[in-house]
Amino acid sequence: MVPDISTGSRTYGLLAYLYGPGRRDEHTDPHLVAAWIPELAPDPGRDPTATLKQLSDRLDLPVLAVPKDRRPAQHVWHCPVRTAPGDRHLTDAEWAEVARRIVHAAGIAEEGDDKACRWIAVRHAGDHIHIVATLKRQDGRSPRRHQDGIRAQAECRKIEKEWGLQILNEGDGTAAQRPTSAERAKAERTGRAEPPRETLREHVRQALAGAADEDEFFRRIIEAGLRLDRRLAPSGDILGYKVALPGDRNRDGDPIWFPGSRLAPDLSLPRIRQRLAAGPPDDEPMSAEGPALRAPRPATARRNATRVAEEAVTVLAKDDDATGAAQLVGVGELLDAVAQTASASTRNELAEAARAFERATRSHVRAEHADHRALRCAARGIVRAGNALGKGEDGGTTAMLLSTMVLVTIAAIRWHSARGHAQQAASARQAAQHLRAAYRSAAAVPMKAMREQGRRLPAPVRDRYAHAMKAALPGQADYLLCEPGWDALAATLAQAEQSGHDPDALLQRAIEWRELETADSVTDVLVWRLRRIGKLPATADLARTRVHPRTPSPQPRSSKQRAAEPTVRNDTNSSRGPGPRR
Repeated sequence: MVPDISTGSRTYGLLAYLYGPGRRDEHTDPHLVAAWIPELAPDPGRDPTATLKQLSDRLDLPVLAVPKDRRPAQHVWHCPVRTAPGDRHLTDAEWAEVARRIVHAAGIAEEGDDKACRWIAVRHAGDHIHIVATLKRQDGRSPRRHQDGIRAQAECRKIEKEWGLQILNEGDGTAAQRPTSAERAKAERTGRAEPPRETLREHVRQALAGAADEDEFFRRIIEAGLRLDRRLAPSGDILGYKVALPGDRNRDGDPIWFPGSRLAPDLSLPRIRQRLAAGPPDDEPMSAEGPALRAPRPATARRNATRVAEEAVTVLAKDDDATGAAQLVGVGELLDAVAQTASASTRNELAEAARAFERATRSHVRAEHADHRALRCAARGIVRAGNALGKGEDGGTTAMLLSTMVLVTIAAIRWHSARGHAQQAASARQAAQHLRAAYRSAAAVPMKAMREQGRRLPAPVRDRYAHAMKAALPGQADYLLCEPGWDALAATLAQAEQSGHDPDALLQRAIEWRELETADSVTDVLVWRLRRIGKLPATADLARTRVHPRTPSPQPRSSKQRAAEPTVRNDTNSSRGPGPRR
């Protein structure tokens, strides 16, 4: 059961919407289910003689009774309450009880208070009601509604338990402010895919991902096409900032600005400065024109990020709360960086993953004094490298990174669950689902090439690798040898052996690197681990496949045939070295 509180200034306009047909004729049988005093609240839905103006005037009476200078600018309190998908439909009497309990808990109209605010509850659908109140009590005072949203949420959790409804996760006050009903309605009316608040939040987070300093952060905001307004002190120091979407204006034609703190708690300028306080996220020399070092290639940046993400998994498994919280902030930046530089095939899923994980980066565990420099450096490298192609080494290293990012989100789920952070754990689960979908898309081409290469290996070679698998994972080998990724794993072991590795020892090392229980495909995970720790290319070149050196030698060939044989080139494009043994 989800309450969603907002405020407004037009009682009649809200009632007209609630009693109207809806934007898509979805409103059916609108009527009152409860009111402050039912006898005083006319119901235009059931009484043909009642009008919306009569109901609006009755609700507004306590507000109009006080002098204009004491009237609140936003005097309409609006709280839709919706049951979770799959819950039974409540009766009108049950919804009336829900409304009474919520206005009591929120401080709008406490039980037994005959001087409380006037309110009504309108039902026009099976799964929710709308509670409307005016924010002046009958005695002219304002209601005490401090943290009314938190108190309404807590009351909904009690109702869910008592009535056998789905028990949703409790909030902890660290979530970003959601768009209001008015913002959502305007987005629909103007044809936007989402309210401006959400678009701005995503752009600002991407501008912050790997930014070296405050100036770069603001420059990226402008380059993203947003309006930017910095609040200056008389000394010229920047005190705060706000952003707006071009074309998003109010009735007076002025831009609709959103301060960073209204986008998300960690996007206020003081919180951003805390994140940037350690200085540039890497050791590159900075100049007025920008970084002095040449930007890395997308594939190289993704390899480096994979190593750093693996280290984050290790940190999240420890008991240091502050360091773990800092790692989650860095993981969020890394996801934002990957999402904004992804190829078209994975961009949407990665954007959704970054949005979902954004909630998992915030909790009441403070992270200001812990280090996440390595993750910010990895995010910066990805942003500087620019957009990655969906094929070749770019596509292969993207799949390698995404396979590891799935593991990172699983570690985040466990970290939050161990600390009772239900909302954050649920967001990390959602991010993991999107990352898995993005991985499947990114891995399709390189895994297909590796599978084809593996099928072309001589039977004795495949049998020897199968024997190595049975020796390393005796309880799972029979199943793994039937997985679609087994052929790709065999091809990877062959490439590792051609590069001078002992395939049996390398396979054992990859298995011991970290647990495999959470893997959707164990063979896929082992493929990318082997390629990471063996410094192998992230793609397979079928034209350069040759007979394995341990296989029986083929029949002698002519000099012309030997001359036509392609030369194998070991282009590893590797990172600085394998990560810590896990």
